[in-house]
Amino acid sequence: MVSMAENFKEFYAAHKARLFGYLMRLTGDYENSRDIMQESFTRYFERYTGNPFSPALLFTIARNAVLDDLRRKRPQDPLDDQLCSPGATDQERHMLVRDEYRRVLTAMQQLSIDERDLLCLVISGGLAYREIARMTGLSVANLKVKIHRIRLKLRELLKMGEMK
Repeated sequence: MVSMAENFKEFYAAHKARLFGYLMRLTGDYENSRDIMQESFTRYFERYTGNPFSPALLFTIARNAVLDDLRRKRPQDPLDDQLCSPGATDQERHMLVRDEYRRVLTAMQQLSIDERDLLCLVISGGLAYREIARMTGLSVANLKVKIHRIRLKLRELLKMGEMK
């Protein structure tokens, strides 16, 4: 029989990359994202292990931790050289990817925290619109409209960044 700790290890392994990606896009800060990810899994394990494991609940905990963190301090410079992992063998390609990543993160930082949160939940969470709507208190239709508008706004921000 599989123990609760083993089940949680599997849950952690299955969701840590998506949760980190969500947090990274939301905060733009590598170290802060790692800390909040660990805090989220810890809170989940301490408070909710008696229930079936739920990615939506995990993302809700992480989302609330980000909002708590934002209330405690002002955002710092989100662009750090640690953001990109050196996976590319070609240094020029690596630089282009890193620059594009920075450009997108910079544009995302210009969105409101609510807009960034919704977009990051859709992009990184791997959650259904219905789950995200339940988490945020929006209707599914309203959520889809908001996501569409946020994507258009982000596209415009990226275009404006190209003109500079």
